[in-house]
Amino acid sequence: MGKPNVLFVLTIDTEEEWQWDSEFPQHDCSVKNVEKLPAFQAFCESLGIRPTYFVDYAVANDAQGSHILREFVKTKKAEIGAHLHPWCNPPYFGKTTEAESHVINLPEEQVVQKLDELNRVINEKIGVTPRSFRSGRWGMKGKTLELLASRGITVDSSVYPFYENPFFHCKGAPNTPYYPSFDNALQPGNQQNIMEIPVTAGFNVSNFRNADNIHSVLSRPPFSMLRIIGMLWHTKILKKIYLSPELSDTNSMIELSDTCLSKQHKVIHMYLHSSSLIDGVTGLLNVDNAYDLICLRIIDFLKDLETKANISFCTITEAAERLKESEVPLIANSPKEHYFGK
Repeated sequence: MGKPNVLFVLTIDTEEEWQWDSEFPQHDCSVKNVEKLPAFQAFCESLGIRPTYFVDYAVANDAQGSHILREFVKTKKAEIGAHLHPWCNPPYFGKTTEAESHVINLPEEQVVQKLDELNRVINEKIGVTPRSFRSGRWGMKGKTLELLASRGITVDSSVYPFYENPFFHCKGAPNTPYYPSFDNALQPGNQQNIMEIPVTAGFNVSNFRNADNIHSVLSRPPFSMLRIIGMLWHTKILKKIYLSPELSDTNSMIELSDTCLSKQHKVIHMYLHSSSLIDGVTGLLNVDNAYDLICLRIIDFLKDLETKANISFCTITEAAERLKESEVPLIANSPKEHYFGK
């Protein structure tokens, strides 16, 4: 049997840098990380990757950042999408709380004004009208999807599979591309104006839904006090993995992609933050030479993937167009899945 065909998408949240455990910055945001983008774009091109940069207001409104991204647009080897960080995206409505840092929790009239201002500055400073979107700090709801579609957005990537915190969740959402409902963004619907392409996430076992249920139970008291999740991870019995070179080492990402290939996933979607391309500015990837580590993990991951699949590199909008042109259903039901089985 021949190797499967997969679309490989790399998305970069292109944004200001700050320590994520501190207050959300509003004005005079530091975007020093954009100096790494030309080298990173050249690195992507050397591998054939066609990256998508989800750009927030702080970067788009920065002279150096917008100049760099405008050059990427000229080459037509990258895509510029929109990335809404409520705290540094005017108009402002006071100090941003933890809950309000998630777009999903904002009043819709605020989202409208902020999105329109973000699209304006991307258009004026970078020269494109975004067709793709990711919310800052993840999360999506139906009303916002309708707004995005009305502004010409055809692809969203705000659903973060298997994730929950006290302020929102993406539990129960498909972890492969789908057309979300305008009534419930976490469920497939009948509209086909905007496609959801989540990042690749899952487990090192085939039945993701059962694995997620078990992982969720064991992550809460009283089981969390026993640190069972850590033991399951280190023994490789159950690992929850996100396809990001910031969060996962190469072997873990390969474990995840192997499981996804066994489940016949059509898209392998890796992501990272531009702020991780420089050392020690967010608290997420606390290593020396983070840029080199990220690039090495990407190289080694793709070397492995190329032995197992025929890869087509595309931006996120290109991936949506390819999926839309195909006759294969976006979501395939697998009622015969069994935990730890194939």
